[in-house]
Amino acid sequence: MGTNRVEGREDTEDTCDLSVKGLTETWSKWSDEHKEYQKRNPFSSDGSPGHAGPQRGQEGYGRPLEGTRTEQRGKDAHSHVSAEVVQLCRVIRQIGKDQEDGRAAVEFGRLFEHYVPISNKVVGVLLRARRQGLVHFDGEMLWQGRDDRVLISLL
Repeated sequence: MGTNRVEGREDTEDTCDLSVKGLTETWSKWSDEHKEYQKRNPFSSDGSPGHAGPQRGQEGYGRPLEGTRTEQRGKDAHSHVSAEVVQLCRVIRQIGKDQEDGRAAVEFGRLFEHYVPISNKVVGVLLRARRQGLVHFDGEMLWQGRDDRVLISLL
């Protein structure tokens, strides 16, 4: 085994072998971990059929894996939107007028003007509330100006 002297530093071939060996092992470990990750990645072009996630038609398909940050972000978003729906219903009850059936109702224009300072997602929250069976209004979509007279009632 020879010794190389570079600017006052001695390197032996054994030292070079150890560092190259270490780099090789590190690279190999990373490569193996990456291959396993790609098997679970639905967007991978890996082509391996061993996809770890649920397949179409199976329970859990289209949902994030349990315990992931993605699952937590989804839960947080759901909680936030649900709170906005509850708040919108409270506002309708506060500013609306009782109808003959005893339910509070308000025109979209008035609700829009009152609710926009609270949230700029009035129409989206209304659509969510309707999907949940909490409010009723005619039409598929509400547009400011055009639909100001559309009556929105709590169910």
